[in-house]
Amino acid sequence: MTEPQIITFGCRMNAFESEVMRRNVKQAGLNEAVIINTCTVTAEATRQARQSIRRARRERPRAKIIVTGCAAQLDPESFASMPEVDRVLGNAEKLDAANFGADLDERVLVNDIMSVTENAGHLIDGFDGRARAFVQIQNGCDHRCTFCIIPFARGPSRSVARGAIVAQVQQLVENGYNEVVLTGVNITDYGRDLPGAPSLSHLIESLLAQVPNLKRLRLSSIDPVDVDARLIDLLGNQPRLMPHLHLSLQAGDDMVLKRMKRRHTRTDAIKTCEKIRNLRPDTVFGADLIAGFPTESDAMFENSLRLVDDCGLTYLHVFPYSVRPGTPAAKMPQTPGPIAKARAAKLRAAGTRALQTYLDRQTGTETDVLMETDHGGRTPQFAGIKFAEAQTAGAIVRARVLGRKENTLLGVTL
Repeated sequence: MTEPQIITFGCRMNAFESEVMRRNVKQAGLNEAVIINTCTVTAEATRQARQSIRRARRERPRAKIIVTGCAAQLDPESFASMPEVDRVLGNAEKLDAANFGADLDERVLVNDIMSVTENAGHLIDGFDGRARAFVQIQNGCDHRCTFCIIPFARGPSRSVARGAIVAQVQQLVENGYNEVVLTGVNITDYGRDLPGAPSLSHLIESLLAQVPNLKRLRLSSIDPVDVDARLIDLLGNQPRLMPHLHLSLQAGDDMVLKRMKRRHTRTDAIKTCEKIRNLRPDTVFGADLIAGFPTESDAMFENSLRLVDDCGLTYLHVFPYSVRPGTPAAKMPQTPGPIAKARAAKLRAAGTRALQTYLDRQTGTETDVLMETDHGGRTPQFAGIKFAEAQTAGAIVRARVLGRKENTLLGVTL
């Protein structure tokens, strides 16, 4: 019997929701189906989704092709007009098993995402082909950064009840997962819409206390302005909370940050990294950075470039600025595309140097590795490491670092 195929673009939250859809598709009996879970954070992401749709039709001419995700939520009719597409589902509709029924007449099921006020927990047994599990704790965003279209694709911020998250994590641990990643559009907004307004820190405390067999808990991207003293204390004193934070920085120049309508300053970002590193020196930081934001001058860009050293960033996720129609930044004086691409290349080069410097310092150290495949895994700081001898995927092994090859560590198990 043919298995349904899920093609996922974008963030870890999309990866979580793809697993929900995998279960829904099987329940609906849609074995001959291809689900394409799109992203729209950049124009390139949307272009790649369309390319994937056309390729899926060529490779599986009889399959039912269902398109969903953020790009489909924002522009459903353009996807529905593609001859390869059988159905378009919105971001809320894709999580309802009933919408995958073969007998539905509606070709487009996309409602107003801004009207969605709740975020139910979805119990998932596991993740296809993955050693770590993702748990969605929050969805949507109430902030309005001038470059970002995602709030209009995901709707208002809404949190999953703490008890449902604890139950989900407990189930995953019982099913053999040693590491869980908390995901959402803006996880530091977690709990503000729930009774008693529990914070992300409260949730972490509950998980560590109520799921004692959970070996590793990791956070996805967080906003530095919301990293409070309680969260810093948890990072410093809870070894099961992984010493790796990916920060939503976007820029390192205060004027650019202001025009982006970000809520932090350059100094805020640097101080946040310093406070965490003072309590837990082995913490590493990643960051999202946008190159070539409208009005960005050479001097402004240099401030962003220096932020790599000033914050001690190790992993960079760099975007050349991409115009998203309907956002305030789209109306600002644009930086020429070639300049944005050249600046992005400089940032990526700085990120590669920072990563390799960090990896070189690990030679001779010992660490615990979550095996993602038979021969490769990740350290607590999310550094990739490879082994000559085969291991068990999903297991945590003790290893010594022998050296580095390009952007990956080489190790031997102990």
